[in-house]
Amino acid sequence: MQSSSHSATDLLKKVRKIEIKTKALSHQIFAGEYHSAFKGRGMAFSEVREYQWGDDVRSMDWNVTARLRSPYVKVFEEERELTVVLLVDVSRSGLFGTAGGTKRERLAEIAAVLSFSAILNNDKVGALFFSDRVEKFIPPKKGRSHLLHIIREMLELQPTSDGTDIGGALRYLTNALKKKCTAFLLSDMIDADDQGNPRYEDALKVAVGRHDLSVIKVHDPREQSIPAVGLIHIKDSETGGGSWINTDSRAVRDAYAKWFRDLSDKERKLFNKYKIDNVDIATDEDYVKGLMALFNKR
Repeated sequence: MQSSSHSATDLLKKVRKIEIKTKALSHQIFAGEYHSAFKGRGMAFSEVREYQWGDDVRSMDWNVTARLRSPYVKVFEEERELTVVLLVDVSRSGLFGTAGGTKRERLAEIAAVLSFSAILNNDKVGALFFSDRVEKFIPPKKGRSHLLHIIREMLELQPTSDGTDIGGALRYLTNALKKKCTAFLLSDMIDADDQGNPRYEDALKVAVGRHDLSVIKVHDPREQSIPAVGLIHIKDSETGGGSWINTDSRAVRDAYAKWFRDLSDKERKLFNKYKIDNVDIATDEDYVKGLMALFNKR
């Protein structure tokens, strides 16, 4: 019983620490940037009125104009509230970390900053945690207590499965939310078939058609290349499979570096093809710069 209350106290401390750090960041930096980047994307039809000098011809309502035989324009109103959904990768590959903490810790902190920025703008926030299945879906709501519930899950949730299925998470989002939302996919994006091709293109294409999707990729700098440290045993944290490799072999190191580079190139091509705003942040980098770069792209 004591260890349980001790771990609960530890968890609350972690939540509080993340809240203090990320809330301050959200207030100082992101609230304005987030607001200008994501507000005004959703425009709700309000009314029609008679055309006035200087109105944009593209907003003409031709049906009403023809019926009343006088020019009329559609008036749109900015939707003040957004629905923000965070798709957070909790697969076992996120536990890898050689610099600045694990990928999962970094993803949790970035997700918390986005959540606080959304709450400051009076937006609803929801979260979808996934491995190779949807581990948990928290429907969008407002308020600090709801937000802290999401952050607790980010820190505490133990996935029931080890793999990664980004496509499955995107399909779940598309089915769960019929109304357009602002979605952030937070992942290391390591989800490829045997040929080294991303497995999620079809689901990505559908999700982008329905929602305003941005991708925040987090990687560990050590993933890009293997150092020459002799014979080592490597284990795939998701499949559990392992093998011995000779890292002194230039061919082995080059083959791995090429695989990682090719996968990243294919990702980038997909994001360009579907015009998806994205940023790639290393665990030892200042993620504030990365997020600002993402916001400024919009």
